[in-house]
Amino acid sequence: MRETGTLRFFCGKMGSGKSTLAKKLADQPDSFLLSEDQLLAGLYPDAIHSLEDYIRLSRRLKSVLRSQVVSLLKLGVNVVMDFPGNTRTQRQWFREVIDEAGCPHELIFLDRPDHVCIEQLLKRRELEPERATFDTEANFHAVTTYFQVPEENESFKVVKK
Repeated sequence: MRETGTLRFFCGKMGSGKSTLAKKLADQPDSFLLSEDQLLAGLYPDAIHSLEDYIRLSRRLKSVLRSQVVSLLKLGVNVVMDFPGNTRTQRQWFREVIDEAGCPHELIFLDRPDHVCIEQLLKRRELEPERATFDTEANFHAVTTYFQVPEENESFKVVKK
C-alpha cells in the first residue's frame, strides 16, 4: 500500500515569511504547492477589498479544494499549503483534511516579532506592487488582532521556525 503524503501548512503573522518558506519546501521531490494568494487573485480578481471579503472567498476556495487536497495526499504527494493557519478556526479546516486523508503533517509556526514582520511587509510591497493596497502597517495590526498561537490541545505537530 502506498504511503500518504505529508501536509505542511503555516502559522505566522503577515510578513513572517510563510510564502517564502512554502516555496522552498515545495521544491522538494514529490511536493506540490498550493498558494491561497495566487488562487484568490486568479479566481477573484479585484474582489477582495476587506477582511470580510477575504474570509468569505477563502472559505469558498477551501470548500472546493478540500477533496482535491485529500486525494493528492492519499496518492502520496506532499502538499505544501501556503494558506494561513493563524486562528483556531483556520486550523480546524486543516485538522479535517489531516483526519480525512490519514496523513502526517507539520504546522510550521514562524514566530517573528511585529517589527520584523512590518519590515518584511514593506519590502514585499516594493517587490510586489499589486499587494501594496493590502500590505499596509494598518492592515497588519488589524489582522494581527485575530492571530492565535497554536496550542497543545489542538494536537498538531508544530515545527517552530
